Amino acid sequence: MMHLIFRRGRRVGVATLIIVVCGILAGLLFARSARAQAAPTAGVVTPTLFVYLRGNDTVATETFSADAGALRGALVLRGQPSLTWTQQRSGTTLTSLDVAVRAPGALSDAAPLQEVTLTTRSDSVVINSRSGSRSRTQAVASRDGALPLVGQSVMHAAIVSRAARQLNKRVVPVFMASGMQTLDGTVVTVGDTTTLTIAGMAVRTVWRGDTPLEISVPAQGLRAVRATGPVTLAPAGAISYNAPVNAPYGAEQVTIPTARGYTLAGTFTKPTGRAGKVPVVITISGSGPQERDSRIPSIKGYEPFREIADTLGRRGIAVLRYDDRGVGASGGAESRGTATSTDFADDVQSVIAWLKTRPDVDPTRIALAGHSEGGLIAPIVAVREPSVRAIALLAGPAYDGRRILVSQNETVLKELSDVTDAQRDSLRRRIPASLDSIERANPWFGQFMRTDPKLMLRQVKQPVLILQGDTDLQVTREQADTIAATLRAAGNQRATLRHFPATNHLMLADSTGALNGYALLPNTQVRKEVLGALADWMVLTLR
Repeated sequence: MMHLIFRRGRRVGVATLIIVVCGILAGLLFARSARAQAAPTAGVVTPTLFVYLRGNDTVATETFSADAGALRGALVLRGQPSLTWTQQRSGTTLTSLDVAVRAPGALSDAAPLQEVTLTTRSDSVVINSRSGSRSRTQAVASRDGALPLVGQSVMHAAIVSRAARQLNKRVVPVFMASGMQTLDGTVVTVGDTTTLTIAGMAVRTVWRGDTPLEISVPAQGLRAVRATGPVTLAPAGAISYNAPVNAPYGAEQVTIPTARGYTLAGTFTKPTGRAGKVPVVITISGSGPQERDSRIPSIKGYEPFREIADTLGRRGIAVLRYDDRGVGASGGAESRGTATSTDFADDVQSVIAWLKTRPDVDPTRIALAGHSEGGLIAPIVAVREPSVRAIALLAGPAYDGRRILVSQNETVLKELSDVTDAQRDSLRRRIPASLDSIERANPWFGQFMRTDPKLMLRQVKQPVLILQGDTDLQVTREQADTIAATLRAAGNQRATLRHFPATNHLMLADSTGALNGYALLPNTQVRKEVLGALADWMVLTLR
C-alpha cells in the first residue's frame, strides 16, 4: 500500500507507502532527542486527558503530564497498540526521548513489545531499540537542533509547534524517524493558534497561555480536545473474515507453513457448488505491515483485498489473502525488521507451495494480484515460479525507489503553500543526503531504492494485467505505460494496460489524488471499474 510513505519497515517506524514524509496519524514515528531547543516552561502540569475525535467518534485518548524534568504522554488507540513516551528536559533544553509500545488492551505496567531510546550525537541520532531479549543500535544522520516528533501523538505535535514558536523561526527542522530523515516544518502563529506544517500536513493548536485547548489535523478530519470526565474507548471488535451471508462462495481460515520457521495466517475463499479444481488468485499487499484485507486505519471502510475476494468469488475464482509476515495471526515478527521485498516474495512462494498441496486447487491456474509494492513483488515471484499462470499489477512501480521518492518529495514541495521559493529550493537540496541516510540505515528501503523493477519485468513470460489510476501521485500514471512497453520490448506481447481517470493510488475515485486527502474521500470502496477489469481479465486468463 502506497499511502504517504512505504509502510514496510521495522516496528519502530510503521508508516503507510511511498513518500518519505508522513502525517501525524500515518503510523508510529519514533523521533530523536534534540539539543538547545526551546521547551515548555519548567513546572508541574497535572495529568490532563485528551480525547481524539473523528466527527463524533472517539478513536483514541491521550494523557499528558509535565514536570520540571520531563514531558510525558500515554496514548491509547482503539484496537491498536498503545504508546507511551517520555521527553526528558533540562530547563529549556529537550534531551533524551524514550518510547514504549504495548499490545492493544495491555495494562500500562505490562511488558512493552518494544522500547526505543534516542540520543543526539552532534549531527546524527543514535537509536537503540529493544524487543524482548533482542536489541539493535544504529546511528542516523540528522541536522543539529532538529525538533523531535512522536508520530500518532497530536499532543507531541503541539509540543513541537510550541517549541518551534519559541525559537521565533518560520522554518524549523523536524526529525521524522519513520523515514529516518529530517524535514523542515513551517510555523505560523495567528493570535492564540499555532499551525505547524510538515510536507503539506498541517497541525493546528489553540493555546490558552502555555496550555493547549484543542489540536486538529484538518486533512484527516481529526481533533483532540480536553475530556470533561472519564472516557472509555469502545472496543474495536475483532475483524470477521467470514464470507457474507448468502455469498456464492465460502471462507476457510487457514494456516500456511513456511520453510523459515513461522506460519502465515490467511483466508481462502472458494466458490461453492462448483465441481473440479478451482483457479486461485493470491493477493500481495503493498508496503507496510498489513492484515489480509489490506486495510488502512485512517480510511474508514477501505478493505481492497476483501473486495477483490468478493468480486472474484462471485465469478468462480478462489482467492487466498493472508496477513503479512509478523502481522495479525501470522508469525515471523522477529524477522520483519530486516526483511526486504525479496524476502516477502519468499512468503508468496510459500503460499503457492501450500495451495498446490490442496486437492481442490488447480496448480496450473494460480495467479497473483499485487498492489503497489505488491506490484514489485509479483514479477519476482513469477520469474522464480514459471508455473504461475498470470500476474496483475495494481499501481505497480516501474522506476527504482530513489527516483520515485525524489519525484514524490517534489510533489509535496509543490503542494506547500506556506514556504517561499528559496525555502522550497533549500528543502529540495537536502533530499539526496536524506535518501542516502535512509538507504544505509534500513534494509527494506536500501533494496527498494536500488531496485529497478524493469530488470525483473523483462524476464516475465506470463500474461500481465496493468491497472493504473490517472490521478495517482505516488506511482505516477506514466509508470504503467513504461511497464507495458518494457514487457513488450522483451518479447512478452501478452501485456494488457488499463488506465482509469480520476482514480488515485488506492484505486479510489479521486479527481486530484492529493496525498493528504485520502481520509476525507466520500467513497472508500475500490472503483467498480477497476474490480470489473480485474475480474474480466482473470476469468479469461484462468479459464
